[in-house]
Amino acid sequence: MAKVLVNTAVCGVGEEDKLSGGGDRRDRTLREEREIERERRRRRKRRWRGLEGGGRRWCCNQASGGSRTMEEEYVRRHHSHEPGDNQCSSTLVKHIRAPAHLVWSLVRQFDQPQKYKPFVSRCVAQGDLEIGSVREVNVKSGLPATTSTERLEQLDDNEHVLSVKIVGGDHRLRNYCSIITVHPMVIDGRPGTLVIESFVVDVPEGNTKDETCYFVEAFIKCNLKSLADVCEQLVEKAKQPDA
Repeated sequence: MAKVLVNTAVCGVGEEDKLSGGGDRRDRTLREEREIERERRRRRKRRWRGLEGGGRRWCCNQASGGSRTMEEEYVRRHHSHEPGDNQCSSTLVKHIRAPAHLVWSLVRQFDQPQKYKPFVSRCVAQGDLEIGSVREVNVKSGLPATTSTERLEQLDDNEHVLSVKIVGGDHRLRNYCSIITVHPMVIDGRPGTLVIESFVVDVPEGNTKDETCYFVEAFIKCNLKSLADVCEQLVEKAKQPDA
């Protein structure tokens, strides 16, 4: 059984309050105000959203009000997961300094995820690239899995939406389904891309929702960072004059 640790200071109750049966009300108010301000700073840094409800949360980059509104609209439109009681869900955001058509050209390649996913060593897709197609993915050694069987759920070249569901493999990610969307934006006056990836997955026995989300998010963050690196390198290479 997972242990729940409660930080009494965060709850607004300090050690002096517990010993004295309440302490000085004014001091307690000051402590509460300091904790509230610290919590606000933590939230601004991490940008977690929805941690208390249904195992769903949202991690995004620092963004201005207009960008945040745009991101929230894309999430509402395309990333509508409904996690069950024993599931967790999360949404991550990445800004890439490369045009959306370039980013999408990599993301949409269901049969070649290794072009930007660093943990994939080999991929064999069965049949044509269409809804219901299945791919067998080999994972690089050193990870808690070697294979993953994945099915293409959605591929929309107009809206730039790709959805994949894991249907087998020697890992613990059961009923895992991800959605990744690609959206054009302007970054520092140049064409850029907003990439949003979300998922829902069962919580394995012996793990908590937070542990499961943290594990999956770590992989997605690596994938999105690699996607940004590959695309931005292609942009820089295109700027170079022909030899």
